[in-house]
Amino acid sequence: MRNLGALPVYQVGYGAMNISHGYKPKQDDATCERMLNRALDLGHTHIDTAAVYGDGHNETMIGTYLAHRRNEYVLASKFGFVKDAGNGKPGISNHPTEMRRACEASLSKLKTDVIDLYYVHRWDRVTPMDEVAGEMGRLIDEGKIRQYGLSEVSAATIRTAHAERPCAAVQSEYSLWTRNPEIAVIDTCKELGITFVAFSPLARQFLTGKMPDTPDIKEGDLRYGMPRFEGEAWEKNRGLLGEYGRIAEEAGCSMAQLAVAWTLAKGEHIIPIPGTADIDHLEENIGGGEVALGDDILARLDDLINQNTVQGGRYTPKMQATVGTEDFPV
Repeated sequence: MRNLGALPVYQVGYGAMNISHGYKPKQDDATCERMLNRALDLGHTHIDTAAVYGDGHNETMIGTYLAHRRNEYVLASKFGFVKDAGNGKPGISNHPTEMRRACEASLSKLKTDVIDLYYVHRWDRVTPMDEVAGEMGRLIDEGKIRQYGLSEVSAATIRTAHAERPCAAVQSEYSLWTRNPEIAVIDTCKELGITFVAFSPLARQFLTGKMPDTPDIKEGDLRYGMPRFEGEAWEKNRGLLGEYGRIAEEAGCSMAQLAVAWTLAKGEHIIPIPGTADIDHLEENIGGGEVALGDDILARLDDLINQNTVQGGRYTPKMQATVGTEDFPV
């Protein structure tokens, strides 16, 4: 067990995004119902979603299919992405009015009286961060949320928010092939007693070894246009998997489980939340929480897949513009 802010959870959480958002094909609702309940049956006690996933449908499914089991898991959701950012175009807003509107909508969809952990999905860089944290604090005081968190922000932004109202968790992409949080964010979280939640610990399927040699990624898939999955960069990145697979065999686990175990080994305050829309993969991923890696294997993994050996940026320029640039270079 590890602590998600003040709440104890199993050390591997379940990222629910994939069942309705980000990747194609989407799962039908009956499959999603089985997925969500199986996640709890396997021992997941931390379910992570967001208002933007499936345009609200992700939260609706969790609220509908897990309402009878609400006391079995810690519920995390996020707000920030809006259909109209004031210019008729989609964007980001952290304005207090939008925060409250989004929170009430999520509470309704999730069929709950309180959200255990409520994240700022992205900072709009317009609303001062101390004001954002202060309004989150008022939601806590009113009993609508238990804790608040931030996502894809810099160490400096974390400190600003935490000084106004203690922050429970910071969520960012983190895996062997995305090491940006190691620059400052992970250490800042440890210093301040904040949980670091690692999304995409499987590197968007790359570290599972189950992607085809030539991925046919279509528009509508979150990976579409990401430089790491294209052309020469993809060919070079794919070449890392041979040795990676051999290390997994030595460790006595699957490649996906190795990725999860590596993330856990990076700090007791780190919780990975692998996501999947496949029950077999769900069962495989949670098994990574029971894999112990020795120092030799950890060193070999760090040497094999890192910021110097991985080719291509993690995001398209448009997506990169939404993250905290001080600590998140392309």
